[in-house]
Amino acid sequence: MAASQASSDPSVMAGYISSWFDSFQFIIDREELRRQPRKPPIKYLVPLIYAPVLPLIKITLKRQPVLRDRLFFIVLGGAFLHGSYLVSDLYNVESK
Repeated sequence: MAASQASSDPSVMAGYISSWFDSFQFIIDREELRRQPRKPPIKYLVPLIYAPVLPLIKITLKRQPVLRDRLFFIVLGGAFLHGSYLVSDLYNVESK
């Protein structure tokens, strides 16, 4: 008889509904966090741009060796600067 009284008590039912709603809200919040669109990490995709450019500089500027070498070393220097930026302490400080 006591079990039937507890199940029909409105305050107990409200407690069950409240705890069920809280757990359901947690599932909804977790789903919203999971569905956030991810942006591609541009800073890691930059090598895909300048890596094919280096051989193209050598191929297309065969007849202008001075310009070819200067442009090649400028792009190569930029690649090294970009790589050193990614592994430096400056990058670690900004990402925190």
